[in-house]
Amino acid sequence: MGEDAEPGYDRVNTPKFKGKGGLRATSFIYALVALENMGFVANMVSLVLYFSYKMYFDLSNAANTLTNLMGSTFLLSIVGGFISDTYINRFHTCLIFGTIEVSALTMMTIQAHNSSLLPLPCGKPNCKLEGGMAVYFYASLCLLALGVGGVRGSLPALGADQFDAKDPKEAKGLASYFNWLLLSTVSGGTVGVTVIVWVATNKNNQNWWKGFVITTVGAFVGFIFLAVGKPFYRLQIPKDSPLVRVAQVIVVAIKNRRLPHPESPSELYEVNDKDPESISKIAHTEQFRWLDKAAILPQNTQPSEWKVCTVTQVEEVKVLTRMLPIIASTIIMNTCMAQLQTFSVQQGYRMDPYLGSFQVPAASIPVIPLVFMVILIPIYDRVFVPFARKFTKHPSGITQLQRVGVGLVLSALSMSIAALVEVKRRHQSLKNPLKPISLFWLSFQYGVFGIADMFTLVGLLEFFYKEAPAGMKSLSTSFTWISLAFGYFLSSVLVDAINSVTKSITPSKQGWLHGQDLDRNNLNLFYWFLAILSVVNFFHYLYWAVWYKYKKDGSDNVFVIKDGNPVPHSISGVPFLKAEDDDVSKATTVEDTSERN
Repeated sequence: MGEDAEPGYDRVNTPKFKGKGGLRATSFIYALVALENMGFVANMVSLVLYFSYKMYFDLSNAANTLTNLMGSTFLLSIVGGFISDTYINRFHTCLIFGTIEVSALTMMTIQAHNSSLLPLPCGKPNCKLEGGMAVYFYASLCLLALGVGGVRGSLPALGADQFDAKDPKEAKGLASYFNWLLLSTVSGGTVGVTVIVWVATNKNNQNWWKGFVITTVGAFVGFIFLAVGKPFYRLQIPKDSPLVRVAQVIVVAIKNRRLPHPESPSELYEVNDKDPESISKIAHTEQFRWLDKAAILPQNTQPSEWKVCTVTQVEEVKVLTRMLPIIASTIIMNTCMAQLQTFSVQQGYRMDPYLGSFQVPAASIPVIPLVFMVILIPIYDRVFVPFARKFTKHPSGITQLQRVGVGLVLSALSMSIAALVEVKRRHQSLKNPLKPISLFWLSFQYGVFGIADMFTLVGLLEFFYKEAPAGMKSLSTSFTWISLAFGYFLSSVLVDAINSVTKSITPSKQGWLHGQDLDRNNLNLFYWFLAILSVVNFFHYLYWAVWYKYKKDGSDNVFVIKDGNPVPHSISGVPFLKAEDDDVSKATTVEDTSERN
């Protein structure tokens, strides 16, 4: 309950944090993100080839194995988020799961190098792994998913903790943090999809173990950087389990369901804690009023856990509930992303890979959107955000939900372009297999989706961190990765479902995505299906984004950006389509910290 709030949990300007945090601390985190993502992004776009040409999986099996791996990785981020919010601080959580990740990469390196751990061609369209070889293969993938997922669940919040959103001097740093986190990711990814992929696929896919070695060493050095930075970090102390706090609200609300609502919300139970270092209170809202019954103290009852909850605790559950439709609305976009890491890579393998005399690996084509993002992210952060801030008074230029909306529109456009490019590729391949179209035709769909990802991923990370209750920052930011996880899993489901349905209705009795020969498939129709689905999903998202009400603190003393400086302003909800001067969200404001300073 509120009485037991841990000092220093949600206040990073307390004496024990003086001289720590800020850009100096996050520089170590940026180094880890860049080095670790060299291998992770390279694996995201190239493992489908490893599964096809070293493990001898067929087209759909290779794609589904990769999407299931990525889905499991991002889903397991909730484990890292939960542990770092409840038991171990975010720094130590990252190191523990980082050790698991490096161990898994070492196992994959050993398998790729040792021919006795690799299957032999079976002469069938799809070979199955069996025995100890299969156990070793899938064990390494499971450990990789657990390690990478755990790091993803705790690392973004660790970096954001280095800035105090309630300090006007640090608010802009927090607004830029997620942009620079993405820049570190794509910078490392750019090296991964060029150098590592080229090394791994060189000499007809015979050097995969060398690529895994570089990936392993890069991740290991990255975690060394993270460990070295410990003296500079602001480390939050985990307290109550966020899931227990949620369960308490639901259970008590059910127990009190027959009690009448009080005439005024001020009659609901709240702890009057004046400690400036206690967890911030959240103002009462009218949505989901049935949960308010958890904050009704029955007559002749002493306040205690599982008998009554504070208004803040109830509002925490309301915040998480309001987030759920936003998570659901971004799943389709991540399903589209999965196609660019599976089928689009396989498309590139059947296209002209030469740039002059240099042969470009098919899995390296995603370097195009990564380069776009490396260039655009600094421009966005240093040019667009300050420019937009003058009109919207929003520290981030535009709201997080507006950023996500832009990304969803661009993802639908990317799938439409992908369908057109596939028609052109297949037409030329059937006409003259010896003169395929250039690999760089894929740059259009990758480029547009790269910009979409720049808007959506950063928007979601910042949205979930800022809106999260104080004790649920890691768990909340892991919602971004959960959306990715469901997107990858949905990709596997859609591939199997489309194959099953089209197999029964097509004259050839073959599914759109059967076998290994893309020229005999209808991948373009699958892309059109995703494009239409993305358009429908955008309107679904638009409804929930307009409906969403940003979290409010109990205090009305806040700051907004005006003429480049923080000025006092009152809190109210911000509309999705327009951020007006007199209508500024808690997610876009900075609380007055003059009392603490």
